[in-house]
Amino acid sequence: MRKLRRVPLLLLALLSCVALVLSSCAQIPRSGPVGKSEEESAGNLNVPDFFPPPPQPGAGPETVIEDFYGAGSGYADDYAVARQYLTQSLSVRWKSDKRTLVFRKAEVVRTAVENEFKYELDLAYAVDADGIATHYPEGTRESIPVTVEKVEGEWRISGVPDGTAIPEQTFRVIYGAYPIYFYDPSFNYAVPDFRWFIKKKTVKAMTSALLAGPAPYLRGAVVSAFPSGIRLVRESVPVVSGAAQVDLSAKELVEASAEDRQRMQNQLLLTFRTQPDVISVQLRADQDLVRVEDTGAVLPPVLEKSIPSRQIAVSNGELARYENNRVSPLPDMEAVAGLGPKAPAESPVSKAVAFLNGSGTTLYSMLPGEDPRPLTTRSTLTRPSFSPQDWVWTAGPDANGATQVVAFKPSATKPPTSVAFAPRWLAGRAVKEFRISREGTRALVISELRGRTSVHVTGIVRDANGTPKDLTAPIALEAANGVDHGVWVNSTTVVVMKASATGNVVPELVSLSTGQPQQLPAWPGLTGLSAGNGQDDIYGQSAAGVFQRVGNGWELQLKGPVDPAFPG
Repeated sequence: MRKLRRVPLLLLALLSCVALVLSSCAQIPRSGPVGKSEEESAGNLNVPDFFPPPPQPGAGPETVIEDFYGAGSGYADDYAVARQYLTQSLSVRWKSDKRTLVFRKAEVVRTAVENEFKYELDLAYAVDADGIATHYPEGTRESIPVTVEKVEGEWRISGVPDGTAIPEQTFRVIYGAYPIYFYDPSFNYAVPDFRWFIKKKTVKAMTSALLAGPAPYLRGAVVSAFPSGIRLVRESVPVVSGAAQVDLSAKELVEASAEDRQRMQNQLLLTFRTQPDVISVQLRADQDLVRVEDTGAVLPPVLEKSIPSRQIAVSNGELARYENNRVSPLPDMEAVAGLGPKAPAESPVSKAVAFLNGSGTTLYSMLPGEDPRPLTTRSTLTRPSFSPQDWVWTAGPDANGATQVVAFKPSATKPPTSVAFAPRWLAGRAVKEFRISREGTRALVISELRGRTSVHVTGIVRDANGTPKDLTAPIALEAANGVDHGVWVNSTTVVVMKASATGNVVPELVSLSTGQPQQLPAWPGLTGLSAGNGQDDIYGQSAAGVFQRVGNGWELQLKGPVDPAFPG
């Protein structure tokens, strides 16, 4: 039996997204010379190459198995070195890109059957052929069956599942998290979907993943400009003089409308924006260039939706506006002090506001010049959150104690349009926080089950009229146990914390690219969070006042207002 190989963990830097809106042309504006022709994007040229050794004469079966998986770092020429460890027939059939298993440690284990072994892993990640990564906690075991036989006196692998297995340290060097982009159902906003690809082989991988559709947690919540069935007709996406030549099946591309082709091109431009050698995109049908005309009917999607710089808050028992470090009355709103308002929220697209009563059991909405209207009463409710579609959301148990998510459109009708549903994955969970993303296709959900909290991001499924009807099965993000507050910082990052009026609180930034937390400076007595546009626009609430994150600390902004919240 081989000894466990322990692999040190490397910290992965958070991918930053720069807020911009795509121009309607088919180019990504960048400086620098362009002129080389490549079969594939060069990707990140600073990534080191791995040159694993070929099979050694006389090596035993355990060594051959271990060295075969060690050769998983050598992806050049379709894992040519790794294939040398396989029998001739298996080397032809073995599909290296089926999945990548990433392990913290591994060992080769003999079984009771002659020439049959298991490669036992402490599994950290599993990455499928489309780059979708699933993270696993330490101690998760994965067992890979391996069969060996002798070929001309040397041990070779005759049976093994498709895919590779590599140490976590190696994975973080040669793989990177990259966003591919889909649309919200209105085609107004771009929604990132992070995938893990080999850093030097990204353009073709990104294109294939884009055509295959969104990750499971976004299916039904986002849309693609590419119709079902469209495919790449060659095994590469050449980059020629800065132009990525995307050669698609002719029928689907030619039959698409001019507007849809423009949306396809915009979607690819967004997806390739992390690739330094891609300047523009050419759509081709069986190698013939397809002209993409700007009809004026398609606006480029907003990549990073910004929100107004103001916040809504409670001051002296009334709803107030907190802006430019000053507090003023909320314009044209009726007095609500008798309801003991808390946790207010403001629509980013209308003048609607919402808040909970003092006991946190009734959700109210209000429009200028109108009295507050009760929307729902439950034993407990999460603070309200507005979407850019002007729905206000909360979560809490129904009359039977089952966890429900409810949404209302207070500005639409009287009584306001409302929906309620109970996602299966939330069964038995007590929801602590439910916050809608800036573009309205996703929600940050913090919930508790049997004393342990989880942080999830889920997709919002709507019907053809845009009415919410369900949540998708979510992805999990890593955070300290017990977190009960969280807000979106931008389209790719959230900030969460475990509130405490008496102890030190350590907020954590969590990126959707990695799902792993980055601790912010600790501060005593933080009981609330709000975030505007980006990581420099994060605020904390304590009994001492409202603080803003500044560098490696927190700076007092104002005393008096409580529960500040940016629109949304």
